[in-house]
Amino acid sequence: MPGSHGSLTKAGKVKMQTPKVVRTGVNSTPKKPPRMRYRDLYKKRFVKGKYGGQPDSIGAKRSKFS
Repeated sequence: MPGSHGSLTKAGKVKMQTPKVVRTGVNSTPKKPPRMRYRDLYKKRFVKGKYGGQPDSIGAKRSKFS
């Protein structure tokens, strides 16, 4: 392959120069991997019979009848 798009010595230059921003608010806690998150959702919805969100939401109303 003729030529290249920049040298490998400059790889990652911009990422290293970017200042680290501290996560705040909703994003302050790291998220669980999807497998663990779905396992917790399964336990909450099917094992315990609870449903998150607004009490008048469609999912919450459905969970009351079954």
